[in-house]
Formats: sequence, C-alpha cells, structure tokens
Amino acid sequence: MKVVLRVILGSILLGVFGYTLWYLYAKSQEKPQVAITEKPFVSDIIVKTVATGSVVPRKEVEVKPNISGIIKEVYVEAGQKVKAGDIIAKVRIVPNLERLTTAESRVDRAAITLENAKLDYDRNYQLYKDQVISKATFQPFEVALKSAQEEAETAQDNLDIIRDGATKDSKSTTNTLIRATVGGMVLDVPVKEGNSVIEANNFNEGTTIASIADMQDMIFEGKVDESEVGKLREGMRIILKVGAIENTKFNAELNYIAPKGIEENGAIQFEIKANVKLDTSSFIRAGYSANGDIVLDRVDSVICINESLLKFEDKEPYVEVQTGGDEFEKRTVVTGLSDGINTEIKEGVSLEDEIKAGMIDVEEMEKKKGRRRH
Repeated sequence: MKVVLRVILGSILLGVFGYTLWYLYAKSQEKPQVAITEKPFVSDIIVKTVATGSVVPRKEVEVKPNISGIIKEVYVEAGQKVKAGDIIAKVRIVPNLERLTTAESRVDRAAITLENAKLDYDRNYQLYKDQVISKATFQPFEVALKSAQEEAETAQDNLDIIRDGATKDSKSTTNTLIRATVGGMVLDVPVKEGNSVIEANNFNEGTTIASIADMQDMIFEGKVDESEVGKLREGMRIILKVGAIENTKFNAELNYIAPKGIEENGAIQFEIKANVKLDTSSFIRAGYSANGDIVLDRVDSVICINESLLKFEDKEPYVEVQTGGDEFEKRTVVTGLSDGINTEIKEGVSLEDEIKAGMIDVEEMEKKKGRRRH
C-alpha cells in the first residue's frame, strides 16, 4: 500500500514539474505581431485658450436724486425701456427743521426790510416829484427798494426749495421728479414707495433710484491665467458660449487686457474685455455667465498627423514610414502648428504614406476583428 501511494505521489509531482516547464517555455516564445499604421489627413488646426467671465452692458448708469426725501411714486420697473429725460420716480421732500426755520426767518426779515424800503421810497418820491430834492438824493431810496424786492423774492424761492423742492416759477423742472439721465433698459429699481433716499453730494454717493443700460451695447468681461496672457493681443477674435443660451455662439473682439494681475486661489489672473457683436434678433441679459474661446493661432486645410505618431532623436522629430510589408524607414519631418492632439506636417510625408503607430499581437487583432463583425 505504501508503495502505491509513493508511485501516485511521484507521478503527480512529475506532472506538475512537466507542466511548469511547458508553461515557462510557452511564455518565453514571442507572439507574432503586426504593425498598426495611420495615414496623414487634411484638417484645420486651431490653438486657443479659454477665458471665463460674464456678459455685461458697456455702460450701466445709476440714477440718483438731487434731494433727500421719501419716495412718493415709482413710475418704472425692471425690463422697461426709457428715454433720456423720462420721469422714473417722484420724491416727497422732508425738510430739515433747522434749515426750514432759518429760511422762514429770512423771509420774515426780507418782508420787514421791503416794507421799510417802500415807505422811504414813497416819502422821498413825493419830495422828488415836487422838486424839493434832487435826482441824486432820491436815487439811493430807489435802489434800496429794488434791492429789498430782490431779497424778498430770493428768500421766498429759498424757502420753496427747502420745503417743496422747487420754486413756484420752475415747477416743470422741479428736482422732486427724478428723470432718466440716459436712454436704455431699466435693469434694476432697488427702491420702493416709502423708502428714504439721500441726495448725491461730496460726502455721499446718494441712493440709487434705478440703473439703466443700453442692452445692445454689450461687452464680455473675463479673466485669463498669467501663462496665457502673454499670447494675447488686442483685436483677437473671441468665440463666446453663453451658458443660458444653448447651441448659439457669439463673436467678440478683444479690446482690453489689464496691465496688472490679481491673485485668485493662488494663481494670477488678468482681466480682459471684448466687444460683443449682436444682431437685432439676439438678446443677452446682463450678467449671463460665458466662456470665451480666444483663437491664438490657426492654419486651415493643412496635412496633419496625430501627435502621438511623432518620435524624437536629438530633439529632431521623425516618423516611421512603411516601405513595404513589415519594413519601415525613419523619415525626418518639419512640423508646424499643434493643438496638443494633431500636428501640422510641413515637410516629410504625403497623404499616401502609411505611418507606424505601434505593434499589436496577431491574436489580439483577430479578436478585435471578431468583435467588429458581431
């Protein structure tokens, strides 16, 4: 029994040893391989960079009041078109008590002065008429009366402005009526009836009643990385893709490159601006996000190859061109523009040449052919 077990165990070990030798031999044999080739082709090569930003009006004007008070009425809303001079809101004056008291006191003093000047004028006019006094003696009383009348009118106008926002003789140009300073579309009306507003002055920019812009005069404002800004120049074409408008591209022309960069998230970014070319059927809302493809360079209808086909020897590019069967020759080429995927070939190959792209096992190739048939 022991002899039988030894024979069986020895047979098993011998079989395992034999299989191992066969496996190692099979692995050491190279599988037959064939070359994969690709032909050059004609295409356009475009080198571009992408700037992210938004589309905004070139000029957005904020309308502010000339007086402080409370909004009595608002006549426009966002999206409405207005012309320069159109009334957009009305402000009710809330006069300053100190200024109002001073103005009322000035009116009272002017009235007293006017009454006294008129009495002097009447007395001396009769004397002048009776030739008791000369013209030279009477003239100061005449001048004093006119000055008192002028001061009374000025004091009353000042009181009207403080109390009502306009004089009685200029109601049509009252500054309680806030008018649009430019024509265009109302983008925003941040105030409502009852809100307090402050006039624009040297110490305060004032409360914005409305913002107005020409929506047919738009620009793209974006940012590019410092590694790309050196390749830009004014006048370059930009192709805009607006996120909110699918399947539509807009043309723009680069007209501004910031001379100073700004650090954002550890990288230096430079602001750019471009004129957006709109047709009459296009409407872009202010603030739409957009990506701008800036064409740095391009060549059209040139011979190209996949950049992965290029090889280098002493920094000289070359390709392996099939000469027949599995034979290839090394051929130096002159390259042109590259977009990182395809490379322009100026000299060295023609459209009929077969360029070596790599090697593949025969078995693997047959498997791929089988998959295609299925």
